Amino acid sequence: MGRLRGQTVKSMSELQRLKGLLPPEMQSWVFVEAAASLDPFLITIEEIGQDEVEIQIDLDKWEPLAIDHRNLLFWHEVGRIQEDAVPRDGWEMAALAIGLGGSIGELWIQDGLLLLTALALSGFAGYRLYLKNNSEKRLQDAIAADERAIDLACRFGYTLPNAYKSLGGALKEQLEQTRKKKRSFYEDRLEALRKSASKARAEMAQQKSTQQPTTVENVYE
Repeated sequence: MGRLRGQTVKSMSELQRLKGLLPPEMQSWVFVEAAASLDPFLITIEEIGQDEVEIQIDLDKWEPLAIDHRNLLFWHEVGRIQEDAVPRDGWEMAALAIGLGGSIGELWIQDGLLLLTALALSGFAGYRLYLKNNSEKRLQDAIAADERAIDLACRFGYTLPNAYKSLGGALKEQLEQTRKKKRSFYEDRLEALRKSASKARAEMAQQKSTQQPTTVENVYE
C-alpha cells in the first residue's frame, strides 16, 4: 500500500511539474492529466470544452524517459496547441453520414435544392476528413510543433544546441519504439530537425563573424 501511495504521489508531482512548463498565458485553459483510456498514447492532446484543452500522458510509459526528453515531448504538444492543431470533435463522420443519407432521400423525392444542400454537406465533411487524415499535413503540423518546442525550450532556459539535442534524442527514442511501417513519420521529423539545426548553427556563426570588437578612439592623436 505504501509503495502504491508513493507511486501516486510521484505521478502527481510529475503532472504538477509539467503544468509549470506551460507558458503563463496558457495555464488558465490548458490542463495536464494522466491518461485514463485502456491503451493510451504516450502523450496526446484533446479538446475538452470551449476554449479548454487537456494534455493527456501515459505515466507508465512516461516515467522511464529522461527529463529532457519528457520536456521537449511536452513542449511539442504545447506547440501543437499554439499552432491550432488540436483534434476537434469528430463531427465530420456524423455530417458525412447525414449528407449521404440526405442525398439518397432527396434522390427519391426529387427535391433539387435539398439534394444540392445534402451533397454540399457531404462534400465539406469529406474534405475535412481528408485534411484530418492526410499524412503530409500531419507531418507538416508536427514539424511546425517541433519548431515551437525548440522556441519554448529556449524560453524556459535551454540553450539552442541543447534544445535541438534533447528533441532529437526524444524523437530517436520514439523512432526505436515504432513499428517499421510507421517509422517514416519520425524519420522525416528528424530530417527536418537536422536541417533546422544546421540553419540555426549557420545563422549563429554568421552573427558571430559580423560582430566587430568595440574600439575606443584615441582622443590624444
